[in-house]
Amino acid sequence: MTDLDQQQVLFGRNRYRVDRFWGKLPEGLDLGLVSTLAVASDGALFVAQRNGPPVLVFEPDGTLRQVWPDDLAVDPHGINIVRGGLDGAGDQVLLVDRDAHQVLVCTLEGRLIRAIGERHRPNFQAPFNHPTSAFGTNDGEIYVADGYGNSTVHRFGADGTHISTWGSPGNGPGEFTTPHSVWVDARNRVLVADRENSRIQVFSRDGEYRDSWTGFYKPMDIAEDDDDMLYISDQIPRVSQIDSDGQLCGRARPAWNVPHGLACGVDGEMFVIEMNPSSLTRLTPVSG
Repeated sequence: MTDLDQQQVLFGRNRYRVDRFWGKLPEGLDLGLVSTLAVASDGALFVAQRNGPPVLVFEPDGTLRQVWPDDLAVDPHGINIVRGGLDGAGDQVLLVDRDAHQVLVCTLEGRLIRAIGERHRPNFQAPFNHPTSAFGTNDGEIYVADGYGNSTVHRFGADGTHISTWGSPGNGPGEFTTPHSVWVDARNRVLVADRENSRIQVFSRDGEYRDSWTGFYKPMDIAEDDDDMLYISDQIPRVSQIDSDGQLCGRARPAWNVPHGLACGVDGEMFVIEMNPSSLTRLTPVSG
């Protein structure tokens, strides 16, 4: 056993074993330029990558379950799984195709249900202009961070009907400079990783500004565990654990480079994804 095999990190009182380069790929298939990841209700891990197959699906033990069709997406940047689905009919996947300017609603098997946005047709303010992240709620709404070409957040119904948009370029309350990730938390608030402003902005579901949480350096992604603790990855590189009031509870450096993607598993596990070099890391709770 090497030192790397024994590496551990600490978030608050919770200690985790770090398993780097997790996941098993068959011969002839290499990890592409990975972007982010999400966990389904059964513990399966969905990894979005920007070249090669757009999504790799891993079983909870790390073996490869499925590869999604190459022609589904051009440039997957964000992925989110709506556990229970937007319509209550089972888990659904939101895949953000950044450079095709779309959000794709898919089944767990990679079948396209609907696309929001017109493929290869960027728009100013109105959806989309290089979107970055999407989050789906169990009551049937979709929130999208439109982060590279625009500086906005969009709200949609489950059928893709546009409800509202908020945000503009800048560093004031409700303004963004690269909204890179969006999350609706257990307190029913919309959290936005405002990357280049180095903060998390907090909004109501209607887009009303509530608060800003600072103390991060270019935050990249947001995740939440079953205990309503929030995790923020940033470019230090590190992951911060905060409570629902935005108070810091713990920090660790589970990634060697920038942790672009972050997800909480179903059994207390956490997953971190890095782009340079592409790697997938599993954090497993340990006792003692």
